[in-house]
Amino acid sequence: MNTVLNEIRKLEALLYREKQTDLEEYKRKVEQSTVKEKIEQGVCWYPVILKTHFYGTGERLIIEIERTKKLNQEHLFQPGKVIAFFNEQSDLPFSERQVSGVVNYVKGDLMSLTLNADDLPDWSYSGKLGVNLMFDEASYREMFNALKVVMRAGGNRLASLRDILLGFEKPGFTDEKSGFGSNGLNASQISALNRALSASDVSVIHGPPGTGKTTTLVEVIVQTLRTETQVLVCAPSNAAIDLISQKLGERNVSVLRLGHPARVTEEMMEHTLDAQIARHSSYADLKALRKNMEAMRQMAGKYKRNYGRAEREQRKLLLNEAQQMKREAEMLEDYITTDLLTRTRVIACTLVGSAHSLIKNMYFSTVFIDEAAQALEPACWIPITRAHKVVFAGDHCQLPPTIKSMEAANEGLSETLMEKVVKRHPQTSVMLREQYRMHEDIMAWSSRHFYQDKLKAHSGVAQHLVMPEDDPLVFIDTAGSGYEEITAGGSKSTENPEEARFVLAYLEYYLKGLPDAGNELSIGLISPYKAQVELFRKLFSDNENLQHLKGKISINTVDAFQGQERDVIFISLVRSNPQQEIGFLKDIRRMNVSMTRARMKLVMTGDSSTLGNHPFYKGLIEFIAEKGYYHSAFEYPDFM
Repeated sequence: MNTVLNEIRKLEALLYREKQTDLEEYKRKVEQSTVKEKIEQGVCWYPVILKTHFYGTGERLIIEIERTKKLNQEHLFQPGKVIAFFNEQSDLPFSERQVSGVVNYVKGDLMSLTLNADDLPDWSYSGKLGVNLMFDEASYREMFNALKVVMRAGGNRLASLRDILLGFEKPGFTDEKSGFGSNGLNASQISALNRALSASDVSVIHGPPGTGKTTTLVEVIVQTLRTETQVLVCAPSNAAIDLISQKLGERNVSVLRLGHPARVTEEMMEHTLDAQIARHSSYADLKALRKNMEAMRQMAGKYKRNYGRAEREQRKLLLNEAQQMKREAEMLEDYITTDLLTRTRVIACTLVGSAHSLIKNMYFSTVFIDEAAQALEPACWIPITRAHKVVFAGDHCQLPPTIKSMEAANEGLSETLMEKVVKRHPQTSVMLREQYRMHEDIMAWSSRHFYQDKLKAHSGVAQHLVMPEDDPLVFIDTAGSGYEEITAGGSKSTENPEEARFVLAYLEYYLKGLPDAGNELSIGLISPYKAQVELFRKLFSDNENLQHLKGKISINTVDAFQGQERDVIFISLVRSNPQQEIGFLKDIRRMNVSMTRARMKLVMTGDSSTLGNHPFYKGLIEFIAEKGYYHSAFEYPDFM
């Protein structure tokens, strides 16, 4: 037992180190920077104007702001991020000219925020408004709380589940039985379904790229609901939980989506708490109470300045009446929410969102964690503290969780709970083996290196090409070309300008040989390095010959592409230096993600003299050469 507790204590110490690194980075970007610097770093919008405000579910004050200074650079504002809405005027103390809140959604230059305030501050109307990103203390607090609960557990189900998941006790299985119909699943998907249904404690759906992990997970959830009244489904990101919620909705499963959805679309909105409250039979009464309460508040607001005793008494009466209506509205909303929670079959939220006050005291027979290979272990323990059984789904051969402290990552924080379960209890995991995305030659190297050559391309995609006689896989070697990497000005990121220009020239050349110049294709342009991505975006916007692809080509980092796919993918590997250093390309899972985004054609560009110093890339280049898909940049003198 001491060994189990020591492992959790070490995890707690690593999480603390990660928090400190995260906090230091936040202070550097926000607290110790000017407004102009914060805008450039993507952690501030300023100036903004207040477009509208209203009171939403739970009498939360919601505002919509618009950025008035049009900027092209990326920002870090996303749904669920903690923010401070502030006024830059200097005659107020800092504490009195900002209000904390949470981002609901971002659309172009518009942002919706939920503020932690009963009323809109007076300074909201005086101009000089802005929004800063804040340090997310709450997420760390919930993770630390969960670890403490796990360490204290003794003589209960959580203690037993903890010991099993960490490899100190063996997991149990009932007699392996077939599901209630396979619904078109292939053999390995059915095997994963059966393993999950027969598990008493834990099972893992290992889903390599394109193998139908989400389809399989949805089927497991649907069949679990045949014997269980309600389940909890979690994922580390809003986007992942939105996807699984959408797929469950398509199977006519009732889903209650807690938290802040990452995409405010009609498909997703119908599953949110706000939308379901609005459809409830008692909502008309709640709406009437809110309307009357707002009317009382507005009437009271008329007596804010230059009023005497009689006006003060009138304002007090109006505010008291508004307060009474607020209490009645809260009671009615509590009734509606409890009714919805009781009747829904699936409660869906992020891992941290599972600490939501509405469900923090609820217990679930089965908890499902999707994209578990991208989730920090401490975050996984938040829902597990209230679970009898856990089903993980993900692929630990793709990118791990994002960790800011390299020391914490190297000492074990990057190893996920799903990875630990797969290593310590391999019998719990079933790998899906048939992939439905890629041409078999695009898939082949990843299958050999990461999946023991066990992947098979479905017949519908195995020979799928952009056009007949086209090569599905190309590596263009820039060795000897003089295309050397540089450190981008003002950042630590790396770029390779000549390689970037070559890649775009090759893209233009390739498209000219296609019917309709490739207008019907979806194209992705990927680089591991953010500076190279920014350079690609600039070069693309300056290239008139490629503007017909605007809206059809996605240019982003490898990390941003995980979970996505395109017909054609171009990858710029950037690194080219005499020292043969490849930096974080050493994490070959990043390359696994890159190579498995393409359906019909994958084009990689890089310097073999630098990359080939690493055994993975050396093997990759040799494999491509054996297939006859290797080319030198010198074969294309017009681009150089």
